[in-house]
Amino acid sequence: MATKTDHIVPDFLLSPQKRVYRHLLLQLIVFFITINVFWDTPDELIITPPRIRSWIGYFLMIDMLIYVNAYVLVPRFLLKGRFLRYLLSSTTLILLCIIILGTLQTLFEDTRFESIPPSPSVMWLNIISSTVSCGLLVAASSALVIFKHWISNNQRIDELEAATLQSELKFLKSQINPHFLFNMLNNVYVLIKKGRDEAAEVLFKLEDLLRYQLNDSSQEKIQLSSDIHFMNDFLNLEKIRRDNFNYIISKEGDINKVWLPPLLFIPFVENAVKHNTDSENASFVHLSFIVQDNRLLFRCENSIPLPEEEVKETRIGGLGLKNIRRRLELLYPGRHSLEIIEMKQSYTVNLQLEL
Repeated sequence: MATKTDHIVPDFLLSPQKRVYRHLLLQLIVFFITINVFWDTPDELIITPPRIRSWIGYFLMIDMLIYVNAYVLVPRFLLKGRFLRYLLSSTTLILLCIIILGTLQTLFEDTRFESIPPSPSVMWLNIISSTVSCGLLVAASSALVIFKHWISNNQRIDELEAATLQSELKFLKSQINPHFLFNMLNNVYVLIKKGRDEAAEVLFKLEDLLRYQLNDSSQEKIQLSSDIHFMNDFLNLEKIRRDNFNYIISKEGDINKVWLPPLLFIPFVENAVKHNTDSENASFVHLSFIVQDNRLLFRCENSIPLPEEEVKETRIGGLGLKNIRRRLELLYPGRHSLEIIEMKQSYTVNLQLEL
């Protein structure tokens, strides 16, 4: 899990509000790189007008080297894969910087070189040393720009993935809602044929269920207790419709402190009811919710009145179960386990979620 500390570097490098601080930090780094102009030896500090002019020229040239590379050469060539052009341009920039630095030192009468013999070997050594130093600065600024570009791309990819997941989740939920409503209207139709009083009671309870569908189910997360209340109303409606149907909902642990995405369990309950119709024999649905050690254990067990072969045919390809499997993969990747146990007279779903 990402912490606030993990976002400090990306936020500092990418946030427009911190642009001034980024430039101030860079100027501070350049200052410490160029301040050695005022020392001939570690113990001797020399601050003279020629030395100050020399330092200003040195500071501005290093600034130019870094900014031209970071804001012109890298975006125009390196980030677009034009490596040869970037190599030629950056080399030209380094040589130009060294020539200008040498010229400025001569113009500003830099006294640091008065004691150095004007031999070719010393001159070439200084040129090579300056070239390597400038090359390292160019490489460092290029690496920083590439790192910033990499972070920006990763954030963009993460945002696109998150948007895609949210779109897919909304699509899956939109499939669940009409599916559930269709089943409930079917129940009302059956009860109207049986008697008006029962139908009126069902319509009254259906109002609460639809309120949940329209309000709570549109939220990102809801209380588990609210979801359980919804399932209790749903099963109660089924009990009104069917004479030989019974259900039990058991709860263990601190249910009220658990928040989950809505409509996570209703597909299992719908399936349990849908494949559990028997007008002659008793049928049941048992639900269990256990909160323990930052985990939620959900169990849904229902009776099977049909022969095993017929049950298998009706269960395969159910829209609700397909949706819930996909939602679990998106919402709890690597943090859930789903086990389905099918026996001759019962069908059990065991779902474990890491909260």
